[in-house]
Amino acid sequence: MSKSRKRAVVVTFLATAFVITAGFAVQGHVRAAQYRRQLDNGYRYAFAQLTTATGELETALTKVSHATSPALFAALCAQTYAQAQAAQTALGQLPYGNVELEQTAAFLARVGDYAMSLAQGTSAELVCTEDHRATLAALADNAQALSLTLETIQAQLSAGAMGPEGLEEATARLAAADGQGQELGGSAFQSVEADFPEVPTLIYDGPFSQHLEEQTCRMLEGLPQVSEEEARAAAAAFLGLPEEVFTLTAKSEANVPVYGFSALVDGGQLYVEVTCQGGQIWEVFTSRVPGEAVLSRQEACQLAAGFLADKGYPHMEPSYYLEQDGALWIHFAPVEDGVYCYPDLVKVAVALDTGTVCGFEGAGYLTHHGDRSFPTPAVDVQTAQALVDPSLTVLSHQLALIPTGGEYEVFCHEFKCQAADGSHVLIYVNAQTGKQQNILLLLEDESGTLVI
Repeated sequence: MSKSRKRAVVVTFLATAFVITAGFAVQGHVRAAQYRRQLDNGYRYAFAQLTTATGELETALTKVSHATSPALFAALCAQTYAQAQAAQTALGQLPYGNVELEQTAAFLARVGDYAMSLAQGTSAELVCTEDHRATLAALADNAQALSLTLETIQAQLSAGAMGPEGLEEATARLAAADGQGQELGGSAFQSVEADFPEVPTLIYDGPFSQHLEEQTCRMLEGLPQVSEEEARAAAAAFLGLPEEVFTLTAKSEANVPVYGFSALVDGGQLYVEVTCQGGQIWEVFTSRVPGEAVLSRQEACQLAAGFLADKGYPHMEPSYYLEQDGALWIHFAPVEDGVYCYPDLVKVAVALDTGTVCGFEGAGYLTHHGDRSFPTPAVDVQTAQALVDPSLTVLSHQLALIPTGGEYEVFCHEFKCQAADGSHVLIYVNAQTGKQQNILLLLEDESGTLVI
């Protein structure tokens, strides 16, 4: 082949390669543009859903503030809860919406929980009090103000005067402001938060009730304040480690002030929180990922039970467990006079490779545990069991104290039942009133049991 012919072949090959490469580049650009349009449309849709749900939330709150019939009141409270949930779902689909719309997210969560709490208590005359009506009317005003702001932004999006911010833009802007004390500018979200109205104080039996912020821990009452050195010694004794491995990394001044200590143990970072009052262990967790399991779940449960008994947690019985990342988390509840006290739950994690305790949560126990006296049930087992759905097969029964979500506890009959599909259900019947108090579903798989 002549040199000129070879040169022509090379030129043709390079030209072809260039055309193919350019074709791929153009195709990739088109796909990227299509993908971006899909994202933009998704964000627009989510914002529209947020705007719509917030407007409907305002309508539901206004209606329920005027309801006097307990049945209608309960139905409208349920409708309010549903709209708050819909708004939260839409908010979660926006890029960093829950970060930048922090007040909005908190408002939606509180309103939904408050409405559901009222719906569950409509059998009592106290539900439709003037205080509740005033709070609901004020919440409706908040929802209206939020709705008007969202509608303004929605109109700008629809008119093309504003474009939905994508994930990359939000990430870049948040990263630029991170740790520099800057305002998060450039996002339409900020106009929503800037003039957010003052939310009324919510006093009810639920987790967002204002009075719970002042709640004290029963197990810490009367105990003295401890020094950093005493807290370090408590952490070391609890985990059986030398004091010198613990370094103070934080001191929280939250509702329950704690010392935070870290330590390098077994190739991982161990973190322990010790209460400033009383020097009690609040929480333990580690970054170490356990290796291959050598212990059975039964052996891990026995180790956890022995650990709690050794650390001064008497009469603890395991309820459910969940295996996560090589560790078994076991939920323990104290049993007093034959009653399972679920508000006092303690969670212990055992590493399945070494058998060491690698996680602990004692907040429920420290907050709720104390001297209790249980009345004789006014409703016997047979009467309570008659309230269980006939399609369920009762497997076991026990007496239990269950939390309400707020500060109260309810004395109940607990029935573990099996449904026709083999799944398990917990039915709680109030032992004093004879009414169904709660229903929980057990989601069971190879990793353990999740209660919802």
